[in-house]
Amino acid sequence: MSRQSSRDTAPEVAVRRILHAAGLRYRVNVPVPGMSRRTIDIVFPKAKIAVFMDGCFWHGCPQHATSPKANAEWWRAKLDKNMARDRETTEHLTAAGWTVLRYWEHAPPDEVAAAVQATVALKKRGRGHHEESAQS
Repeated sequence: MSRQSSRDTAPEVAVRRILHAAGLRYRVNVPVPGMSRRTIDIVFPKAKIAVFMDGCFWHGCPQHATSPKANAEWWRAKLDKNMARDRETTEHLTAAGWTVLRYWEHAPPDEVAAAVQATVALKKRGRGHHEESAQS
């Protein structure tokens, strides 16, 4: 598990490149305010937008998640805990007025970037906030 990249994954970097090329500026791997040991992949602090790029295996993608055969019970508990932590983090940020966007690692980077850009533009125009996760 220690060899698994938890930051700067290929899908995350691809989305960041598109956003940066579009002129958007953001922060990366920012601690979740008020929650220890949790980070947000891409953050637009002034707009209070948090973007998460969730890995299919680690976060339980309904399309691509697999269950290891060896030590299956331990893995099921571990992965269930990850998904519960994701829900808790989303609820915490939403309650604090953040817009939370979650995407699976297999989502096309250009589609993810377009959705993020649209959300940032909407926030800049001051049209409220978009509370729900956007899992593609």
